[in-house]
Amino acid sequence: MALPDIQTRYLFFTGKGGVGKTSLSCATGLALADGGRKVLIVSTDPASNLDEVLGVALGQAPTAIPEASGLFALNIDPEAAAHAYRERMVAPYRGILPAAAIQSMEEQFSGACTVEIAAFDEFSKLLGDPAATSNFDHVIFDTAPTGHTLRLLTLPAAWSEFIATATGGASCLGPLAGLEKQKALYAATVARLSNPAETAVVLVSRPEAASFREAERTRAELAELGIRNMTLVINGVFATDRRDDAIATAMSRRASAALAQMPKALANLPGVTITFLPRGTVGLQALRLMAHPDVAEISTACEDFPTAGLPPGLAGLVAEIAQAGCGVIMTMGKGGVGKTTLAAAIALTLARRGGKVVLSTTDPAAHVAATLDGNVPGLTVTRIDPVHEVAQYTREVLEKAGKTLDAGARAMLEEDLRSPCTEEIAVFRAFARTVDGGRDGFVVLDTAPTGHTILLLDAAEAYHREVMRTQGAMPESVRQLLPRLRDQDYTRVLIVTLPEATPVHEAERLQGDLARAGIKPYAWVINQSLLASGTHDPLLCQRGAYELPFIRRVADVPGMRCALIPWLAVDPVGEPGLAQLVSSGNRDRLTDVL
Repeated sequence: MALPDIQTRYLFFTGKGGVGKTSLSCATGLALADGGRKVLIVSTDPASNLDEVLGVALGQAPTAIPEASGLFALNIDPEAAAHAYRERMVAPYRGILPAAAIQSMEEQFSGACTVEIAAFDEFSKLLGDPAATSNFDHVIFDTAPTGHTLRLLTLPAAWSEFIATATGGASCLGPLAGLEKQKALYAATVARLSNPAETAVVLVSRPEAASFREAERTRAELAELGIRNMTLVINGVFATDRRDDAIATAMSRRASAALAQMPKALANLPGVTITFLPRGTVGLQALRLMAHPDVAEISTACEDFPTAGLPPGLAGLVAEIAQAGCGVIMTMGKGGVGKTTLAAAIALTLARRGGKVVLSTTDPAAHVAATLDGNVPGLTVTRIDPVHEVAQYTREVLEKAGKTLDAGARAMLEEDLRSPCTEEIAVFRAFARTVDGGRDGFVVLDTAPTGHTILLLDAAEAYHREVMRTQGAMPESVRQLLPRLRDQDYTRVLIVTLPEATPVHEAERLQGDLARAGIKPYAWVINQSLLASGTHDPLLCQRGAYELPFIRRVADVPGMRCALIPWLAVDPVGEPGLAQLVSSGNRDRLTDVL
């Protein structure tokens, strides 16, 4: 069996976005259920695609998976959890306090902080209270991309400390008495997370250097939290001895090199390797193949597929953007689709065309700086660093408001600024400041994975209420942010996806979320297409055939710009590697209309 050997009752799957956490958590749960165990799979990802992989609509209660006896799943919906939490906190005061006071309470519970603590409440009930999952032999958590996961795992200690040290009777989450009641549950959650007899963490990685770096960072941070029962799963390892296909050779060589250079502490973890599968991992049949890849049917020939009329490369889009002379370009999409690399390639090309360009990121994982290996004239690489932004924001608030406060009031303000909400405000302010730079040059933003990005954009109105509560200032850049994001002449949103079921469907959901925020995408970019690569390796051709309907699904949308980037034999790292992303296009297999 190619899946990790499960000995604990609780199991977490975590890793860089796009490495296959959901597929592996579902395949592992299905294998356990097929072996006679009763298993619950829980998604804590705000952008969950658990429903799609398992083929059934899920809610916040365990749902039986058809044709998989003993397997159940549920989604923790952060928005629904926040609504229930908000109502639970406000309802006792309805009919007692004036309408204005009730409205004020509801506004106080409208921020991203409430969403996070509400989702964590649901998570804690499942992990901290054994009775909540007593009917199951195993509980598997399909966690969000790494930045969110680490924040989720550190919340028990963070919130326990906040509750223990707060004295003012109220917080950004409302009455502290409501949080005090959760202390025992949070303590139990922390204890269970760090108990190796009860809980194990599976670090999922692709055989890629960046993915291994992220897995090692996660391993080290989890170890600092006292979590040491970890297993490494390397997903999608492709190997070939043939040398007559540049794409197959490059894919095999990259995997071998990454495996050879894996960080030592990561390599010392117990682990398993899962080979490259040519088909997607959606549906029970595909999930069972992950456990038994030896029974998969592999084609021995590379068929010719109709590729005429497929989308062109990226050069036309970048040339059109360059004509504007300034503005903001945002790459958005599911984790692992190549947003960082694409943002760096666009920024590099615009700078080479003589533009003044800032390349920045709001992603907690912050890989963008690693994609460029030198200084490029006209290009500045920055990062919105939460630690720096929180320190600066806290200092400014205390300098402005603290001067007129007595010792007791200042202590209460300092206490309030230690709440997790402060980070949301500080990062949001920095994001707005970065977007402001698009007035006199190009700003290319490598944004966070979808769930985090949407929470960031949705924070605009809540931000105003929050800074007023902490007596902070409302910068002009924040006032102008939403209008600028909605202005298609100022901000161009590129939705990045892969030619696979889950990334495409996730990108479609992102487009719907953006539409509700009044933001229209400028274009879609389909990245890393094997169909467009020119490969003749039978296994990779089989994967290319699988891509075709998903490429068509995007390319055939009327009126939408679309670009298709092939899987490239030369690794897109450093200036030469990044430049090829814009210039690439296989004229043997694609109709290039540039």
